[in-house]
Amino acid sequence: MTTSPSQQASTSSSISKEVCGSSLPRWRLFLQTLNWRRNPDIEKQINASKLRTKQLESEIDQLKNESLRVRSESEQIKRENARLSELNSRLDAIVFSSATSSIPAKPTHSESEM
Repeated sequence: MTTSPSQQASTSSSISKEVCGSSLPRWRLFLQTLNWRRNPDIEKQINASKLRTKQLESEIDQLKNESLRVRSESEQIKRENARLSELNSRLDAIVFSSATSSIPAKPTHSESEM
């Protein structure tokens, strides 16, 4: 069974009409022109991207909390350093005032060798 060239042409034209979608509704034609279809790989990438975004947001929150904790500890250390500095200056004042008003201390062994 061979087909004539005219039969082949009519067959191919009917196939091409179906392929191009001329028998489809307008909205389907529009979607076909956009070549719209679901792509599971892209959906997987989008879901993975959303998951990574959530993970990054969680890490950002953890880093913010850590930063606040470090700032708080830093402020506490600054207050302690200021307090210790004040106590050192008071201690120096006591030591120097008692050293000038009292009898000089006996020289230590290392001082007498000089």
